[in-house]
Amino acid sequence: MPPTPAQSFPLIAAIDLGSNSFHMVVAKADHGEIRILERLGEKVQLAAGIDENRLLSEEAINRGLECISRFAQMTASLPAGAVRAVGTNALREARNRAEFIRRAEEILGHQVEVISGREEARLIYLGVSHSIADTPGKRLVADIGGGSTEFIIGQRFEPLLRESLQMGCVSYSQRFFKDGKITPARYAQAYTAARLELMGIEHALRRHGWEDAVGASGTIKAIGLTIKAAGLGSGEINLEGLAWLKRKVFKLGDVEKLDLDGIKPDRRAIFPAGLAILEAIFDACELTTMSHSEGALREGVLYDLLGRHQHEDVRERTLSSLMERYHVDQEQAARVESKALSALDKVAADWQLEDESYRELLSWAARIHEVGMDIAHYHYHKHGAYLIEHSDLAGFSRKDQQMLALLVRGHRRNIPKDKFADFGAEGVKLVRLCVLLRFAILFHHIRGIHEMPKVQLRAQGQKLLLQFPDGWLESNPLTQADFTQEAEWLKRTGIELSVR
Repeated sequence: MPPTPAQSFPLIAAIDLGSNSFHMVVAKADHGEIRILERLGEKVQLAAGIDENRLLSEEAINRGLECISRFAQMTASLPAGAVRAVGTNALREARNRAEFIRRAEEILGHQVEVISGREEARLIYLGVSHSIADTPGKRLVADIGGGSTEFIIGQRFEPLLRESLQMGCVSYSQRFFKDGKITPARYAQAYTAARLELMGIEHALRRHGWEDAVGASGTIKAIGLTIKAAGLGSGEINLEGLAWLKRKVFKLGDVEKLDLDGIKPDRRAIFPAGLAILEAIFDACELTTMSHSEGALREGVLYDLLGRHQHEDVRERTLSSLMERYHVDQEQAARVESKALSALDKVAADWQLEDESYRELLSWAARIHEVGMDIAHYHYHKHGAYLIEHSDLAGFSRKDQQMLALLVRGHRRNIPKDKFADFGAEGVKLVRLCVLLRFAILFHHIRGIHEMPKVQLRAQGQKLLLQFPDGWLESNPLTQADFTQEAEWLKRTGIELSVR
């Protein structure tokens, strides 16, 4: 059994690189629960630095990196696996995100993942469900971020519906309140834009239904605190409070004048946009009240990190569901996985593949390499790669999915060197993983319980040496032909396969 984070890592940390704010929490894991020791957060407004060409400005990049450098001082002593950093909508949108991520990882010393909107929703729900009472019945969770708003309907700790919409308090501020002036007409435009976004998911939300509505993150918390300060509630958002706050905001007319209890100075510029989005949510969902949860994305990241080591890795469940959905031959997948991992053990040191993440990646790819067969046998490796890269795979980052898709794409016929090259220096190691996957698949080309011999496998630089028992290949011409053809395919990638 793998050690738990409490045993392996005295401390764990989650970093949320959001469109509005960057946050970090440092915690101690104790018997499956998390005790927060430190919270840090800064308004970076990364989304405000994205231009019409979807490029992050150097100024916005520097704001983000300066914040990360302060976080790094606290995470410098934490080992790999104890820190998880996730980027959300601004980094999903930015075309030059790879440059930002490269520089951020150099400072942080840990990997930065860009997660999909639905994966963000899953993690938000995980954070919320661990932070509020474990009551029966379904709950609706809404989280208004800087660039996107996530909606989840769930029951206890299980999300049943996850959605992410392209509306956020920073992006809407840029769009409707850029000069800071607040007018009923501008507010109405922001509200209408939010209602139009919500139309796409209203039916699905109502079909699932819910008993309670919960809001997460800073915008909803600030609105609740402002309503409370006015004596119109005790921290929750309600219709009377929303109506009062809307009138008050119109009367003040400028974000610089929003000097209200509950609104921090650095939130004033994005407050009207957040209010318009929340009012649209209330009207679309016919809500009368919404409570607030202190837990959100970063707490969800912590619990997800804890789950990967302790009780349940959601990625395992995701892969099992994918295999079932696309009718994967699970016995064949298990054979290929076992052979691929045993091959990895033999060459890992020589091919610099000793990091556990490579073992995970190869294991996953072996299990799902045939998902494309459910679409069509012709070019099934390409169909599989498309499904893996573009499906909503809970627990996996975009980079995870891209690497998995690439291994599946390259598991037969030509290996697309240009696509591997997109991963820079890491692409060389991915090619080597792909070669090991191909070896395992060829080794089990004949399905079923056909007895296969023990072989010797060694790696020397760009050479792979494969030795079968004397006379075996001559007696098994299909396998001999497979590996002869494979040597030709690999030669195109600069790898020399020697088979004896």
